[in-house]
Amino acid sequence: MGKQKPKVVSRVAPNINGEADYIIRKAQIHDSRVVRLGTLVLFSTHTGDAWILDPEDNLALCLAQNGKRQVFSILETPTNFQIAWEVEYHIDCETFTVYTNDGRARTIFGYPTREIEDMIEAGD
Repeated sequence: MGKQKPKVVSRVAPNINGEADYIIRKAQIHDSRVVRLGTLVLFSTHTGDAWILDPEDNLALCLAQNGKRQVFSILETPTNFQIAWEVEYHIDCETFTVYTNDGRARTIFGYPTREIEDMIEAGD
């Protein structure tokens, strides 16, 4: 499968829940995608995981794991949104590491880190 062009979503009133549902569906069919919605980046993986990232504050929220939708909270109105971030993240070359509030760390290999970083840089 060839490299897909990143999807950039630009709307006056972003639909974060709609994009979260989209990226979860892609994860459930093991389709790796990276989407930017304003300052946020959402991605799915071939392993069935999906995340939403806030690159400005290095915050992350897991939307799906192994194809299973996770319990999460994203509240939005036509003019505002609030995301209950669960972890901080760091990308280093091919690794994606998440850090929990209690100090635990988990490093994940195989995520589309290059595409994620490209999408983050495109938003700067």
